[in-house]
Amino acid sequence: MKNRPGSRRIILKAPWEIDKLRAANQVVAEILSELREVVAEGITTKELDKIAEDRIAELGAKPAFKGYHGYPACTCISVNEEIVHGIPSEKKVLKKGDLVSIDLGVILDGYYGDAAFSCFAGSPPNEQAERLVQVTKEALYAGISRAKPKKRLGDISAAIQEVAQSNGFGIVRKFVGHGIGKALHEPPEVPNFGVRGTGPLLKKGMVMAIEPMLTIGSYEVEILADGWTAVTADRRLSAHFEHTIAITQKGPEILSDGFM
Repeated sequence: MKNRPGSRRIILKAPWEIDKLRAANQVVAEILSELREVVAEGITTKELDKIAEDRIAELGAKPAFKGYHGYPACTCISVNEEIVHGIPSEKKVLKKGDLVSIDLGVILDGYYGDAAFSCFAGSPPNEQAERLVQVTKEALYAGISRAKPKKRLGDISAAIQEVAQSNGFGIVRKFVGHGIGKALHEPPEVPNFGVRGTGPLLKKGMVMAIEPMLTIGSYEVEILADGWTAVTADRRLSAHFEHTIAITQKGPEILSDGFM
């Protein structure tokens, strides 16, 4: 989802709040795991969104994205050159080899969950596309591994950048990760590029959504006429992975673990 301005104060979460965030993110993880199983040639992105909407209700949560600044769906489903914020449509039928990125957010008991993954409808179309998805996931976990007390935010960003660039992929700069809690977007912003040892000091109780978006070609972005769907300017493939994590005294805890 689009990041929106607000208070710049980073809110440290109490253990009981992290419990609530974990519960919300486990709803997200359960639904994403189910969606991953049904991504296939012939299904529409609108059908995938309806599955998510029904499951959100069954699990006692509310959609975080639907109605958010006018967004019309429960999921963002982005296909091939679409980076993020793809609006589900009954006209968009998945084809064999499509690269599909699904981003889902929920609200449970006043706290937000947010996560995303990329996969293919059937087999990957080629080795480069398959590698893009693998490296984007690797970049996510590289960033998460740096989310420890006394590190800096730039350590997370730099780790993501190093994995992406060492494998020859572009890094989308227009969209970033974010803090999360009782609001979908809280400080700090978490860029997917940066310099080690810079930025805010990481502390126990910080909760953030880390979400690298990598491309095969240029990192330049265009927004389509719907006002939401972000695509690569060169129309080459993009992949997106996201986890919500909490920084604990022992290191990062992946609150949305369980779907990849």
